[in-house]
Amino acid sequence: MKFDGRKYVIITIFVLIGIVYSFKLFYMQVVDDEWKLRAQQIAEKRREITPPRAVVFDRNGNKVVSNKTYYNLMMVEANIEKLDTVAFAKLIGWTVQEVRDRFIEIVEGEGEYYNKHTGKTTSNYQRIRAYPFIKELTAEEISRIAPHLKNFKGFYEEVSSMRDYPYANGANILGYLAEVTQPEIDKDPFYRPGSRIGRAGIERYYEDYFRGKKGVRYIVTSAMNNTVGSFENGKYDTIAVQAPAIHLGLDIDLQAYGEQLMQGKKGCIVAIEPSTGEILALVSSPSYDPNLLVGNRKIRENYPMLVNDDNKPLFPRPLASEYMPGSTLKLVQSLIGMQEGVITKDSGFPCNKSVVGCHNHPSAQSVTQAVQMSCNPYFYAVTRRIIQQGKKRSSFEDSEIGLAKWAEYMHSFGLGVKLETDITGLRSGVIPDPAYYDKWYGHHAWKFSTIRSISIGQGEVQLTPLQLANLAAIMANRGWYYTPHFVKSIGEDGPLPQFLEKHYTMVDRKYFDPVIEGMRRVVWEPGGTARRARIDGITVCGKTGTVENYIGSIKQKNHSVFIAFAPMDNPQIAISVFIENAGGGGGTWSAPTASLMIEKYINGEVKSTAKEERIMNAELKGGPK
Repeated sequence: MKFDGRKYVIITIFVLIGIVYSFKLFYMQVVDDEWKLRAQQIAEKRREITPPRAVVFDRNGNKVVSNKTYYNLMMVEANIEKLDTVAFAKLIGWTVQEVRDRFIEIVEGEGEYYNKHTGKTTSNYQRIRAYPFIKELTAEEISRIAPHLKNFKGFYEEVSSMRDYPYANGANILGYLAEVTQPEIDKDPFYRPGSRIGRAGIERYYEDYFRGKKGVRYIVTSAMNNTVGSFENGKYDTIAVQAPAIHLGLDIDLQAYGEQLMQGKKGCIVAIEPSTGEILALVSSPSYDPNLLVGNRKIRENYPMLVNDDNKPLFPRPLASEYMPGSTLKLVQSLIGMQEGVITKDSGFPCNKSVVGCHNHPSAQSVTQAVQMSCNPYFYAVTRRIIQQGKKRSSFEDSEIGLAKWAEYMHSFGLGVKLETDITGLRSGVIPDPAYYDKWYGHHAWKFSTIRSISIGQGEVQLTPLQLANLAAIMANRGWYYTPHFVKSIGEDGPLPQFLEKHYTMVDRKYFDPVIEGMRRVVWEPGGTARRARIDGITVCGKTGTVENYIGSIKQKNHSVFIAFAPMDNPQIAISVFIENAGGGGGTWSAPTASLMIEKYINGEVKSTAKEERIMNAELKGGPK
C-alpha cells in the first residue's frame, strides 16, 4: 500500500512538471515575442533604410535643394583575405600608410565598452560588421574603383546620398548638414553613427520635416555574416518614406541678383512679401557657395577657411547684426506721436539746429513734410512730447512713464523683440526701456534730455535688418504683419500655424496715410532724400537713414540704410538695405540698390542699366572718414 502511494506521488510530480514546461513553452512560443525575437536575432539582422531628405523648391518652382547620389566604400574585416595593401592603396589613390592609419582610425572611432560586472574594457569594434572605409565618393571616383573590387575581398560599394545645391546662392538661408554627435544619437533613436543632421538655416529649423520616415529590411545571414536571403520573404519589411517637398517663399533669382549687387560690400538685403510675410530674399554679404559645405570631406576642407575669413561669410548679418536704424525710426516716432495725441498730422516744428544738427531745408509744417525732409529737430520735438507728457511733476518720473509706453509701442512693431521666424541665429535688437537706463544711470536719474538721441534712431537703439524689412512691410500693410518666414508650404499643408497669425501694432490705421505720403515724397518730390530709388511706372515709398559709425573714438564712413515698399497702393514687396561703411547718406547707395531689387522682382527685369552698373561696380570697403 505504501508503494502504491509513493507511485501516485511520483506520477503527480512528473505530470505537474510536464504541465509547467508545456505552459512555459506555450508562453515563450505564442504569448511572449521576446524569445522569438532573440531566436531571430541569431539568424537575421535588422537593417534601417534612411530615405533621401526632402527636396526644396522656391516660390516659382525652381529646385534649390536636391539630393545627389554618392557612394561609400565599405569594408568587413572578417571577409578580407590577404589584402595587397600596396595595390589597394594605388587603386584608391592613397599611400600605404594612409590605408593602415584608416584601419586604426575605424577601430578607435568605435570606442570602448566597460563592463562594470567584470571590470574589463573591450572594443566596440566588431570584425564582422560593415564600416565605411571611404565616405562620399562621387560617381566618377567610384567608377574608377568598383570594377577592381573583386580583387579585394571584404570591400564593396554602397549607395548614399548628400545634398546638392543647383544655385550657388542662399547659403545663410538653406544651411548645411553635418554628422550627428553622440549626445544627439542618445537623444533621438532616429539617428545612428554617421547620420547627418541640419546644422544651420532651414535645414536645422525644419530637421524633423526634412528627414522623412525610415524603413526597415530584415535579412537572414549565415554564421560567416554573409547575407543569405530576406527574412520571411520581406513580410516584416517597411518602406522608407521621403518627406514631402518643402516650398519656400524665396525667389532664388531675386536672391542671386541681390548677392550680385552686394559683391564688394558688407551688409545685407531683406525683401518680404507684405501680404504673406514670406521672405523673398535674404542676402548676407559676403556670402559663400552652399556646395562648399556638402559632406564631411568638403566641410573639413572649407569650414576652417570660412570661419577664419575676416569678412565673416558664415555670420548671418540680416538676422544677427544689430545696427542703429538712423532716420528710418522716424516713421514710427510719427505714428506714436499721432496715436498718443501729442501731435496731429498737421503739426509743425521749426528746424532748430541748435537743438540737434540737420541738413538745410525749410521747417516742416506737417508730419508728411517732416518725413519727406527727414528733419532731425522735428523728431526731437515729437519724441520729447511722447516721453514727457506732464503726467508727473518730476521730469524724471514723467520720462519713466513716457519711455515705458514708447517701448511698448516699439515692441508692437516687432522692434526690440525676437521675430520668431523659421530660422535660427536671430537677435532681438535693443529698444531701451526704463529698466535699461536705470542700470546705466540709476533709478529716476535720467530724463528725455539724457536719452534724446533715440529720437533720430541713434544712441542705444539697435535693430536688425530683418526687423527693418518687417517695418517696411508694416507700413505697406498700414499697421499689421505676419511674422516673416521662409517656408510657405510643407508638402501641400501650407506653413506652420504661427505664420498665419496676424500681428497688429498699437497704432490705428488712419495715422499711416500721412506718413506713407511722406515716404512717397522721399522718393518722388523735391527735397526728398531718395531720388535714386525712382523706378519708371512703379510708385516706390521709402525712407533713408544715415548711421554714424565709430570704432572707438575714430570716425568711420557712415552706414547707408534704406527701407521701402512698392507699389504704393498694391504693395508686392517690402525691403531693407543696409550697407556698412558706405559713406554718404541712405539715398546714395542703399536706395538705388533697393530700387533695383524692386524693379527686378515686379518687372522681372532691370532696365535701369546705368544704375545697375554703378551699384555692381562699387567697392565699398569702408575705413576711416
